[in-house]
Order: sequence, then structure tokens, then C-alpha cells
Amino acid sequence: MGNPNVGKSTLMNLFVGERISIATFKAQTTRHRIMGIINDDDVQIVFSDTPGVLKPNYRLQQSMLAFSESALTDADVLLYVTDPIEKIDKNSDFLQKVSQLDIPVLVLINKIDLTDEQSLVRLVDEWHEILPKAEILPLSALAKFNVDTVLRRIKELLPESPPYFDKDQLTDKPARFFVSEIIREKILLYYDKEIPYSVEVGVESFKEDKTHIHINAVIYVERDSQKGIIIGHRGTALKKVMTEARKSLERFFGKSIYLESFVKVDKDWRNSERELNLFGYNPE
Repeated sequence: MGNPNVGKSTLMNLFVGERISIATFKAQTTRHRIMGIINDDDVQIVFSDTPGVLKPNYRLQQSMLAFSESALTDADVLLYVTDPIEKIDKNSDFLQKVSQLDIPVLVLINKIDLTDEQSLVRLVDEWHEILPKAEILPLSALAKFNVDTVLRRIKELLPESPPYFDKDQLTDKPARFFVSEIIREKILLYYDKEIPYSVEVGVESFKEDKTHIHINAVIYVERDSQKGIIIGHRGTALKKVMTEARKSLERFFGKSIYLESFVKVDKDWRNSERELNLFGYNPE
């Protein structure tokens, strides 16, 4: 866990070896708690990628924070991801909860290629003051620097336990979840300002055979003006996004994809408890 946009999803994807969590340059990309599973001969590691820690402004963000806080109660090892850019005291209340944990805490300073050695030493010292019991490990997920060292340390810290999942399982999420996440990823990359954060994607149908998958998806927005922006002039913007999504889905599932989509206005869905439950934003 950690603040938005510090590289949590990129790091988990590196650990698991698959693109389980969407990772873009925009903050608040991850909205759910997503599990990625590593299976070796002698170990099973269940990673839990959580939304960025933030102070909620609406119900969706309250649910996102609840996903993050739920990980504090059942983790065997906590990876707190940060970087040289963010302010250390940005979420002091949350860090106070982390400091009181009895489990091992690894503070992972990501993106160290953005700083120099002297500044990094100062940053490590500052984190030692805030979380004196934590281990501090600098790394670069993008350059894959020190990632293997972190993974070895995680294996050393994990308690012995029977495996929770089957050996061939990579995640706890169903196929439909990844369809909606991949489409949402393309929207995050293609549109700017408030549009990506007002969007949710639902999968109405997912029909699969040996070589093909037929998908019907609905893109929900909050206002009519957002619907127009998503669709674009003569549908060009939506067509481009869906083309890119289809290509990614074909790589993800290894099958030919037929993807249909339409855009629907669902006013103020981010503050509707009913809608948030429908979209799966209800931490157990």
C-alpha cells in the first residue's frame, strides 16, 4: 500500500509476472483490492494491491480507503510503497496505524532513478524516524532494480502456512473484472481531466468458446456532457479506445475478442451506495 501513483500496481505486476493490476501515470488508477498470486515449488505468496491512500471526498473514495485499511488486518507482511517525490507526512494518520502493526513492515522507496545518492540517504533516515521498526529498501520497479532482493526478503518473512489457492491460479478476480479494468485503463490513458475518474465500466455479457470471446460492455459516466466526450465526434474517440481495449484483451485472454460497448449516464454514481455495491465497491 501507499499513496496514489507511487508504483504499487507496477511492482505487483512485476512480482506476479502478469498484468493483474492496471498501471498508468494517473493517480487513483487502482480502485479495488486486487490479489496477485505467486506459486513456486516451496512457496505461495498472495499479494494484495490496494488503492492509493487518500482523504475521501466522496463515497467511492471512502470505499477505496476501506479496501486499503482492510489489508492492515490480514497481512503477514506490509509493503509500504513510496517515492522520492511525495511528501512523507502526506498521510500521517494512516502511517500512525502502520507504526502500530505487529507484522514486519518494508518501506519500499520506488523510483530511485529520480533522485541522487545523498538525497536518498536523507530520505531513508527520515523514514527510519517515522517508522523505526520498518526495513527500508530502495528500488526501481520501472528499471527492475532491487525487485528480486525485495521478493527474497518477503519469502524470508512469510510464516509457514498451507496454500490458500490452487497452484495454477494467478488472482482471485473473475474474467469480467479484468475486462472492465482493461477498458478503464484505456479510458485513463486516452482522456484527461475529470473524465477518467467519473467513469465506471460494467460487463453485461461474457460469452466464451474455445477460440473466441464475445463481450458487451457498458461505460457509465455521471453527466451528459461526459457521454459526449467519451463518444467523440461521430464516435471516433470511443472507437479508438475500444480498438485498443480489444487488442489488450486478446493478449490477456489469448483469444479472438468481439467487443461491443455503449455509454450510459448514471448521475452521481460515485456517491450512491446502491451503485457502488453493484460495481463491487463493498469491502468484505
